[in-house]
Amino acid sequence: MSTLWSVALLVAVLNLPFGYWRASAIRFSRPWLLAIHIPVPLVIALRISSGLGWQLSTFPVMIGAFFVGQYLGGRLHYALKRRFQSPVTACLVWDIVTNLGPGKGGLR
Repeated sequence: MSTLWSVALLVAVLNLPFGYWRASAIRFSRPWLLAIHIPVPLVIALRISSGLGWQLSTFPVMIGAFFVGQYLGGRLHYALKRRFQSPVTACLVWDIVTNLGPGKGGLR
């Protein structure tokens, strides 16, 4: 059972940048759909590599983790958009580096 929660945590963290990207895209556009569906093969690979298997009882946890990661990524996009004076992009890593880097009052 601890493997299930470890993989679920990885799935949520994996989906953060995709949720961030999704929040900047127009709903039902190609980028929006890609931001939702690109992580799916990665989640399947995590399931296989962790030996989690395909038991029916694991699906609610994994689907929940997927949506939590997407949701939190979107909320992070909106939070950073409100906090920074410069416009944010669709890339979480770029926005963190450019807006929270040294000399910006963020990471030191």
